[in-house]
Amino acid sequence: MKFYEEVERSLQKKYRKEIWLRFIQGIKEYQLIQEGDHIAVCISGGKDSMCMAKCFQLLARHSEVPFEVTYLVMDPGYNAINKQRILDNAEALQIPIQMFETKIFDIVANEDESPCYLCAKMRRGYLYREAQRNGCNKIALAHHFDDMIETVLMSMFYSGEIKTMMPKLHSAHYAGMELIRPMYRVREADIIAWKRYNGLEFIQCACRFTENCVLGDNGGGSKRQEMKALVKELRKESPLIDRNIFSSMQNINLDAIIGWRKDGERHHFLDTYDTV
Repeated sequence: MKFYEEVERSLQKKYRKEIWLRFIQGIKEYQLIQEGDHIAVCISGGKDSMCMAKCFQLLARHSEVPFEVTYLVMDPGYNAINKQRILDNAEALQIPIQMFETKIFDIVANEDESPCYLCAKMRRGYLYREAQRNGCNKIALAHHFDDMIETVLMSMFYSGEIKTMMPKLHSAHYAGMELIRPMYRVREADIIAWKRYNGLEFIQCACRFTENCVLGDNGGGSKRQEMKALVKELRKESPLIDRNIFSSMQNINLDAIIGWRKDGERHHFLDTYDTV
């Protein structure tokens, strides 16, 4: 059996419950794929997006719903080591990637206040444009269960609002385009376990401003890493803490909410308090 076949087999057998079935569950639960879709699977070169790409290859092969897939890799200005690692992994895993170059890192190098925000925004725009150029109507990003939990906590702690990372979104700037997150139900720990089981090494952080993050499972000292550490600590006292946070985002009791926004309009519980 060839190496890439062993990797695929590990997804369907050893990590069937933890990764494959949760990947399928997310797609079905949130109706992420419809017949005739052409999906741009966006690969950063990290463990999450490479795992997602392999899942998509298996799904496209066996799905009863016909759809097309294009595997896109955007080069924002990787260093030589990171770029070669992506190319080597794509070849080893038999993922037919299309890599296109941008100058994002050069542009954000001159940004003092919010380089990460600008970088993320520009990446998204380039991916939408390249996906459209390839005839795609959706882009798939590899945000997973842990990303959603951390996003909720970051929004509460640092933005003063309760907001989650949605499993799919209509693009506000690219007509007819959608963003989907098929790894929404998959936990990061299981992706790491799958990576290690197969002896795979992916880039962790492609940003030239954090070159110490070339390979590995942990990123730098960002706010997201703070949330990751917090959840890990809380899980020691309550093993279900992350699952409860996830469930709460789908079980909001509006009878016990002071204020909220809907379609840009603010609402307050006092608006209807005396009408009861």
